[in-house]
Amino acid sequence: MYPGKDKTARRRCPWVDLTKLDYVEYHDKEWGVPVHDDRTIFEFLTLEGAQAGLSWYTVLRKRKAYRDAFAQFDLEKVARYGKKELKSLLNNPGIIRNQQKIVAAIHNAQRFLEVQAEFGSFDRYIWRFVNGKPIVHKLRRLKDYQATSAESDALSKDLKQRGFKFVGSTICYAHMQATGMINDHVVDCFRRREIINGK
Repeated sequence: MYPGKDKTARRRCPWVDLTKLDYVEYHDKEWGVPVHDDRTIFEFLTLEGAQAGLSWYTVLRKRKAYRDAFAQFDLEKVARYGKKELKSLLNNPGIIRNQQKIVAAIHNAQRFLEVQAEFGSFDRYIWRFVNGKPIVHKLRRLKDYQATSAESDALSKDLKQRGFKFVGSTICYAHMQATGMINDHVVDCFRRREIINGK
């Protein structure tokens, strides 16, 4: 059976595990939908950084705990996190307790605010890397997926120059896929056309 096909005969991307309903819901409702809200962009940037070396599903299952731990990704609050909050995060079993990743998330919130101040919004800054509109790829099978692109290379380089941490090109590409800067739904996935049509 086609790995991304369910009983309704709707085809999905081949990476979707139909036995994991929360994974299916994420694919069907969020993945690849253009995001222009700064708080949501920060959330995805933080989660993608936490994913480094792990599977996305591992982080997805911890998403609620991350939202609670990081003040619903309120940038102003996270940017002010100090030793007390860091200690609490390192003792929080609901998130990935990797000190480098946690410190990076706090550090990135501070850098995020700097970008907002310079560009008016982080959304305005980041979408420049795809000229303001989603790049739509024509993928057919799992092996067609790529890990990086010229756009993710450029974004990664610029973010690093601005002091961001855990923003390698692979992480940036995954972020661009998640937030709809790149539409990487395979050509026969029902969500590909819906997203292109703004649904």
